[in-house]
Amino acid sequence: MNTSLELLASMLPEDADAALIVSEANRHYFTGFASDAGYLLVTKEHAYLLADFRYAEAAENDVIGAEVVAFKRLSESLNELVRKHELKKIALEGSGFTINEAERIEPMLAPASVIKNTKLDEAIGKLRIVKTTDEVEKIMKAQRITECALTETLPLVKEGVTEKDIALELEYKIRKHGAEDISFDLITIAGAKTSMPHGVPGENKVKKGDLITFDIGALYHGYHSDMTRTYAFGEITEKQKRVYQVVYEAQQLGLNAVRSGVTAGDVDKTAREYIYHAGFEGCFGHSTGHGVGLDIHELPTISTGNETILQSGMVITVEPGIYLPGEFGVRIEDTVVVTADGYINLCTLPKELTIIG
Repeated sequence: MNTSLELLASMLPEDADAALIVSEANRHYFTGFASDAGYLLVTKEHAYLLADFRYAEAAENDVIGAEVVAFKRLSESLNELVRKHELKKIALEGSGFTINEAERIEPMLAPASVIKNTKLDEAIGKLRIVKTTDEVEKIMKAQRITECALTETLPLVKEGVTEKDIALELEYKIRKHGAEDISFDLITIAGAKTSMPHGVPGENKVKKGDLITFDIGALYHGYHSDMTRTYAFGEITEKQKRVYQVVYEAQQLGLNAVRSGVTAGDVDKTAREYIYHAGFEGCFGHSTGHGVGLDIHELPTISTGNETILQSGMVITVEPGIYLPGEFGVRIEDTVVVTADGYINLCTLPKELTIIG
């Protein structure tokens, strides 16, 4: 087994002698192999990736640390492994199995019984929450792709261009620069729609005086990037400028609070209190950030009251915002790596108020 699988084997819940993992992100994390289907069975001494005909050959070439089992009937292959290792209790990945899937898989594991709780997920979470150097490099590469694509797209933003056109152009450029996909449905919204944190790009056309929000990211070798920039299209009002400045300063204060040893809640509190004290209490409704990796939203959550202690190697976002319904909104987001005395910012594009168009 590889190091991550060995660690997982050593962290199995005390009442389990094996674990069954099904989620795409966790299978990728432990084996290095990305696929949208498969099962990973981990005992205290062995690991098996069960793959059907579609993925078996590729898995044989790419899987690290686990034996590939090409199955025709999942039930037969699983049951054979259970009996081979005389397994008694198998922990199911709680976040990976639906109730229906758990009920379907349980008979295949007989005579072993299954454990359905959160202990396995908690063990996996402890492993994934701190990133390796290789993981950080992949996230950084995804970020470089994102920035190149945005830099090339901004000159194409003209009056009358639709939000959807901008999103499509960005996605094309992200893929052209080497990403396998976009991290999530890109958010490219303008004008009053910027008051919606997760507004959907539509036929709304860019016009002078708009703020434009770009919440974008790329997927590279399974790892995500996440960045938000808000730009002014032409001259904007003093109110828009003031809101932008408050968010800009709150985001920098939030970043300055990041370092190993502080709690996630401390970072959220620092940015949030600045916004509230500036007169915008109630206008910042989401958390200040989240972890990023194989999933776009991972632990830790940078939210009010979260007592999770930040550790060196965690990769998190810091993304405060102010949203004025029916008027406009501003959000600024960076993805950073936590260090002993601060952070390394993976985002390099400027954050000062920038006028485009």
